[in-house]
Amino acid sequence: MRTFRILSLGLAVVFSQMIIASAGNAQTRGAQRITGTVKDTLGRPLPQAALSLRTQDGHVVGKTESDSQGAFSFSGVAPGAYALMAQKPKFVSATAIVSVTSAGAKPVTLSMASEEALSLPVIAQRLEKARNSLSPTTGGSSYTFTQRAIQELPQGNNTPLNQVLLQAPGVAEDSYGQVHVRGDHANLQYRIDGVQLPEGIIGFANALSPRFANSINLLDGALPAEFGYRTAGIVDIHTKTGTIAPGGNIEFFGGQRTTLQPSFELGGTAEKFSYYLTGTYFHSTRGIEPPTPGPSPTNDTTDQGRYFGDFSYIFTPTLRLTLLTGAAISNIEIPANSGQPPAFSLIGVPSYPSIDVHERQLEENFYNVLALQGAVGPKLDYQLAAFSRYSTIHFVPDIPGDLIFNGAASNVFRTSFVNGLQGDASYLLPAANTVRGGFYFSGENAYIGNHEMVFPANPDGSQASTTPFRIVDNLQITDWLYGGYLQDEWKPTEQLTVNFGARFDLSDAFVRATQFSPRVGVVYKLPTKTTLHAGYARYFTPPQTEVVNDVSIQKFEKTTGAPASPLNNLPAPDRSHYFDAGVTQQIGSSLNLGIDSYYKMSRDLLDEGQFGPALVFTPINYEKGRVYGVEATGSYTTGDLYAYENFAYSVAQGTHVVAGQLNFGPDELAYIGSHYIFLDHDQTFTNSAGVAYRWLGFMFSVDSLYESGLRRGFANTGNLLPNFTVNLGVTKSFVVPKVGPLEARLSVVNLFDYTYKIRDGTGIGVFAAQYGQRRAIYGGLKWEIPFLAALGGSH
Repeated sequence: MRTFRILSLGLAVVFSQMIIASAGNAQTRGAQRITGTVKDTLGRPLPQAALSLRTQDGHVVGKTESDSQGAFSFSGVAPGAYALMAQKPKFVSATAIVSVTSAGAKPVTLSMASEEALSLPVIAQRLEKARNSLSPTTGGSSYTFTQRAIQELPQGNNTPLNQVLLQAPGVAEDSYGQVHVRGDHANLQYRIDGVQLPEGIIGFANALSPRFANSINLLDGALPAEFGYRTAGIVDIHTKTGTIAPGGNIEFFGGQRTTLQPSFELGGTAEKFSYYLTGTYFHSTRGIEPPTPGPSPTNDTTDQGRYFGDFSYIFTPTLRLTLLTGAAISNIEIPANSGQPPAFSLIGVPSYPSIDVHERQLEENFYNVLALQGAVGPKLDYQLAAFSRYSTIHFVPDIPGDLIFNGAASNVFRTSFVNGLQGDASYLLPAANTVRGGFYFSGENAYIGNHEMVFPANPDGSQASTTPFRIVDNLQITDWLYGGYLQDEWKPTEQLTVNFGARFDLSDAFVRATQFSPRVGVVYKLPTKTTLHAGYARYFTPPQTEVVNDVSIQKFEKTTGAPASPLNNLPAPDRSHYFDAGVTQQIGSSLNLGIDSYYKMSRDLLDEGQFGPALVFTPINYEKGRVYGVEATGSYTTGDLYAYENFAYSVAQGTHVVAGQLNFGPDELAYIGSHYIFLDHDQTFTNSAGVAYRWLGFMFSVDSLYESGLRRGFANTGNLLPNFTVNLGVTKSFVVPKVGPLEARLSVVNLFDYTYKIRDGTGIGVFAAQYGQRRAIYGGLKWEIPFLAALGGSH
C-alpha cells in the first residue's frame, strides 16, 4: 500500500511538471497562499487531518493540520507545482496537485474515504441533509416547529395538526379543522420529506398527524420556483425514521367528552433497512364544531383512525429507496341544533324536532410515496418519487329532517384517485451557484355524485307538494397537471444570496390553462445579525377538481333545490402576483425578532364555501382580488425557558363573482359586482403566544390564541366578536424500576371556558353556526418500552 501511494505521488508530480512547463509559468513572482478544506466522502468537514506540501523533487516545504471546520492553509508558497497529501487515522490518504501562479492558487478540497463501514444513521443523516438542500426558502418566510416544540405544546403529540399550525404567524382558524394562511382560503400544500402529496377532497378531519413529524416547517411568502399550485403555505413535514426515533412507545390520552386517544410508535434498523410506524385511534362525543354553545352537543360523536409508515433501504452511502405510506379514516356525526322551526312539510311526518336530525359523514384518505434518492459525486443530488392518493367523502343526510328544514336532502359521494411523478435535482456549479430543477406530473380521476331529494316548487319558489322526488346529478372527470421548474441560487458573497428562476404549469380539466411563472428572492445578512429578505413570485392555482360544483341547473328548475342564481360558470385558475419583504434581527444569543409584509394581486381569485348542509366545499372565482398584511414574530430562549409571540394583520378582498354564481342571491351578486368585499375567511388580527418552562423535572407550558373574528352578514360586511383562548399543560417524566421510562401529561384546553363563535351561520359560503371548543381536561401516560430500545442497532 505504501509503495502504491509513493508511486501515485510520483506520477502526480511528473504530470504537474508537464502542465506547468506547457503553461510557461515557471518563473517565481512572489510568495502566495494555498487554502482548502478536508472532508469525508459524505461531505462533512474532517478536523485534525495532517497535511504536508511537497515540491517536485519530494521535498517537504510545509506541514499543517485542518481545524474544526476542516479548513487549512499554507503561507509563503513560491509559484510552482506541488503535491498536497492529507492523512488521518482510520481514513485512506488523499492527494492533490496544486498549481501556484503569480495570481495565487485555487482553493483545494480533499476528500478522504473512511477505512471502516459507515453506520446507517450517519449515511441517513447525510442523505437527509441532501434532500433538504433540494428545497431552498430564499425570499420567503419560514416558521419551524421542531419535535421538541411540538412536545412542549400543552397536548404534545396529541395536538391536531391544524392546532399546531395556529401557533405560527398569519394562520387563522376556521371551522371543521380548516386553517387559512395570509388571507387565502386553505390553498395549503402538504409535503412529506420533500414530496408533494396530491390533494384529497377537502374535509374537516386532519389526515396527517404531528406524531410522526421530526419537524414541521410552514413556508409562505414569495416562494422559490419548485413550489407550485397550492402556494398560500407549504406545510413541509420531515418525518421520524428508524434511525432518528429507534425504539417504541405506547400512549393513552383522553379525558372529558368521552375522549379516548391511544397511540403507538415503533422504529428501528436492521443492517441497511430502517423502519418507523405510528398509529392513532381517536374517539370523542365532540367531533366537530357544533351549532350550539353547550360543552356537550347532541349527535357529535366521531371515531377516527390514522397510521403512518416510513420504510427505507440504503443500497450505498449515496442511494436510498423509501416508501412512505399512510391512511386516515373518519366517521363523523353532524351535530344537531334544537328549536329550529320547520320550513317545509313532508307527507306522513306531522312533526320532526330539529334536535333529532341525524346526519353523518365518512372520510377516507389513503396515500403512498415511493422515493428514490441519490447523489452522483459531491455536486449532484436528486430525488425521484412516484405517488398516489385515494380519498372519498360520503355525506349521508337525514332525509326527513333535511327535507323539512332545508327543502332538500343531498346524498353526496365524491372520490378522487391521483397518481403521478415528481423529480427534483440540484447541482453545484463554480462561482457559488447551485442550479435546481425538476418536474411534477399527475393524473386525477374524480367522481362527483349527488342524489338529492327535493319537493316540487311553484314559480315563486314556494313548496308545491309535500311529496318529494329524487334527482340524480353525477359527473366523472379527469384532470391532468403538468409542471416544471429551473432556478439558480447564487451566493456572490457570504452575505448575499439570490435565487432566481421560473416554472411552467399546465392544467387540463374543465378548462385548459397554462402559465409561465418567474420567481426571484434575495437574502442579505448584515454583520449586526440582521437579515433582510425580499421576493416576487407569479402564482398559478388551479381549482380542486373534485369539489367543482358543476350542477345541472335545468334538473333543479321548479324544485325546492333550485339554486339561488341561474348562472354557474366553471372556476378558472387563480393567477396572482405576490410581493414579500421582511427583516429578522437576532439580539444576543436568546432573542430573535422579525417583521414581514406582503401584497398579492389576483385575477380570478379563488375562494370556497359551504353552500348547503353537506359539509363539502365548493369553489368560486372573483374577477379581481387583493390580499395584503403585516406579520411580527419574536422568540426568546434561555436555559430551560422558551417563549414566543406572533402577531398578524391581514386584509383579503375580492370583487365581481365570475364563477360559481349559482351559490349567490341576486342582491349579493349585484353588490359584489360593484364593490370589493371582504372574503368570508378574512381574519383582520391574530395573535399567538406561548411559554414553556422546565423546572425540577416538570415541564410547564401555556399557549394562547387571539382572533378578531371572521366575517358575517350580507356580502360579509360584518365581523364576529373576537375570541381568546388559553391552553395549559404540565408534563413529568420519571422512571419506574422494572417498568422503564414513563411520561405523564395533564392538559387543559380553553382554560377560562371562553364561549365563542367561529361562524354564526351568515356570510358567503356559511351554512350553519359553529362554536369553538369549551373547556376540557385531558390526561395521558406514555411508556417508552425498554426492550425495544435496542431496535436502533449500532449508532
